[in-house]
Formats: sequence, structure tokens, C-alpha cells
Amino acid sequence: MNALDLLLRDASRGDLAWEIAVLSGCLAVAWGVCWLLGRRAPADSIWFGRGTIDGVLFPMLALGLTYSARVGLGAFREVPLLRIAVPVLIALVGIRLLARVFTVVFPSSAFARVMERLFSWVAWIAAVLWILGLMPNVLEEMEAIRFSFGKSEISLLAIVQGTLSSGLVMVLALWVASALERQVLRDTVADLSLRKAASNAIRATLLLLGFLFALSAVGVDLTALSVLGGALGVGLGFGLQKLAANYVSGFVILAERSLRIGDTVRVDNFEGVVADIKTRYTLIRALNGRESIVPNEKLITERIENLSLADPKVLVSTEVTVGYDSDPDQVRDILLEAARGAGRVIPEPGPGVQLVKFGADGLEFKLVFWIADPQNGAGAVVSDVNLRILKGLRAAGIEIPYPQRVMRMVPPPEPPSSAAA
Repeated sequence: MNALDLLLRDASRGDLAWEIAVLSGCLAVAWGVCWLLGRRAPADSIWFGRGTIDGVLFPMLALGLTYSARVGLGAFREVPLLRIAVPVLIALVGIRLLARVFTVVFPSSAFARVMERLFSWVAWIAAVLWILGLMPNVLEEMEAIRFSFGKSEISLLAIVQGTLSSGLVMVLALWVASALERQVLRDTVADLSLRKAASNAIRATLLLLGFLFALSAVGVDLTALSVLGGALGVGLGFGLQKLAANYVSGFVILAERSLRIGDTVRVDNFEGVVADIKTRYTLIRALNGRESIVPNEKLITERIENLSLADPKVLVSTEVTVGYDSDPDQVRDILLEAARGAGRVIPEPGPGVQLVKFGADGLEFKLVFWIADPQNGAGAVVSDVNLRILKGLRAAGIEIPYPQRVMRMVPPPEPPSSAAA
């Protein structure tokens, strides 16, 4: 008789009250411990999640308490409700672990959400089979299904166990990498780009070690990977050299800090702010919302303008033409006052005015000034300065001349007289 049949039998007899009380007590104790420990935990905590029972700790504590109660009370009588609660809590622990780790490590990944839903279905189906007592039969059938790979045979059960073991090791490796990034790197490394490089290196190392450990756990001979490593090296040397070059260039950029997250750069006449530096590409976001994905190899091998590398200040200029009868000193004062009155123009170094040309229509002046936030664009500040210049010139009665052209009328030659003819 399986646990579900025993549960239905006890329910018909009215003997479930004390089991419900024990299970409720286990859940209440787990909730109380999580509430006491997680009151000051951050919202992205894997242990506690966004709520008291949304993390990994609550189902783990509930599972431990429920299993202990099942073992202790099971020595005296049947406990079908606690037997059913154990596989349900095991499935909940696995789902919570995968969901919380993927939410922290891959906050906006659609593939992570798909994997989370797929694992949830598998976990709940396994729990139902366990409760119904069908799990041993299913395992026997999976063991009987075998696949041949050359001279070797492997069962479906071994493939499933290897996949689950590898997935568990990968999730734990991602958890450790995320914990190191949030608890260690965030406090010890102030530079965002260097922190990103260290985080990527730690995550890649832990994933590699976890993958090798998972393969060893399922019985794969790691010495056979030497042949695969040689083939992979040949493939990288020929077909994947561009991809490998982008990955290596990504680590070089993060290590040299020639480009940093937040820098204003110009690549192929596309100007924007470095939003993120991935291992394969760099994401540059312009002020109008457009984003450019630039391969890291391009940032290493070609000329890139970094407007924020040595000094974030950028020189901006605008030009104006006034009539020849204008006072140059007065025009100069008006232009300087217009630049100093703009909000984003910095006072040091201060603005300057140059008489650059005696033009065909008037005196051509050039106003230069500095701004400290080029990531916000220069169009708005130039417009503000131009409006102030226009108001100042009109208030002073200084004319901005229209294009002028002098036309000279030449009279036609007189026709020859009849006498001369």
C-alpha cells in the first residue's frame, strides 16, 4: 500500500489531525527561523528571496524538520501525510534553488526562465511518481532502455542521473560565483570594469571545475577529454578563430581598462556610452536609445575614440557672424556671458572667444567652452548657448547680417552710328 492509499485510509478514519498538527508545526518553525534571520537580508538573497518563504532556506528547513518527524514518529505508527510531504518539499527545494540562482545570475535571460519551468515540471512529476509508488517501476524501465555508442552501452537512467548531477553542480558553481561577486568583489574592488573581469573569470573557472567534477561523478573517464581538447584546439585555430579572438579581446579590454563601463566612446561614427562589456562583445548605447553591439576584437585592433579615458571634459564650440560696424569687445563680452550662464558649461577651464575670420558678410566669431558630461550629448547645451547669444545681441542692438552680395550693372555697348558705318 503506497502513501496515498494510507493517507486516504487515515482520512476516512479521522486519524490525520495529529499529523496535520506536526506538519504545521514544522512549517511554522521553519517560517519563524527564516523570518528572524531574513529581516535584514537584501531582496536578491538566494537564501531568503524577496519574501520570507521565497528563498531556499524555508523549504530546506521544512524538509529537515519534516523528515526528522517522519523518522521519529514512523517508528511507532504509519505517517502517510509526512511521507507525502517529504518528496513535495524535496521538489520545492530543487525548484527554489534553481529559480533563485538563475534570478540572481541571469536576471533578464529568457532561456533561464525556460529551464526553470522545465525543471519545475520534471520535479513535480517525479514527486507525484514517488507519492504514487511508481518511481521504482519507472527507474527499472529507464535502466532497461539502453543506447549504444560504439562499443559502449549506457542506460537512459544513467543519462538522466548524469544530467541532473551536472545541472546541480553547475547551479552550485553559479551560486558560489554569485556569492563571491556580491560579498567579496563588491567590497574589495571599486572599479566596475575590473570587478566585471574578476566576476567573469571566477564564474568561468567554477563552471569548468564543476563540469569536470560532474563528468567524473557520472563515471566519465576524464583522460578521454584530451582527444576532445586537441580537436577543440584545431577547431579554434581554424573555424573558431574569430570567436576565440573576441573572447580573448574581451578579457584584454577588462584587464587593461582601456574601455570602462560608463565611458563615452565613438566607434565608426557611432557615439555612445559603454553600457556593458561582455566576454564576446561590448554594448554601446547612444543618447537616442539606439544600441550598438561591437565585437571585442574590433575594439582591440582598430582606432577607437574614448572621450572619457584621461579626462571626461569635452570642448564644444559655436560660431556667430556680426556686422562690421559692431564693437568687437562688446560682442566678446556678450558671447562669454552667454556661455557662463549655461548650466552645463563648467567654469574651469573657462570659455573663450576668437575672431576667426573677416567674412564676406561680417565679422565671424567662434565661442569655445567645456562640458563635463559628454554622455548627455552636446546638442542641448549648444542650443542653450546659442539662444543666450541671440538674446544678448538683440538686446545690445547688434545686427546679425544676412548674406550680402554686390551686383554691378554694366551698360551694354552703344551701337555704331550710321556716319561711322
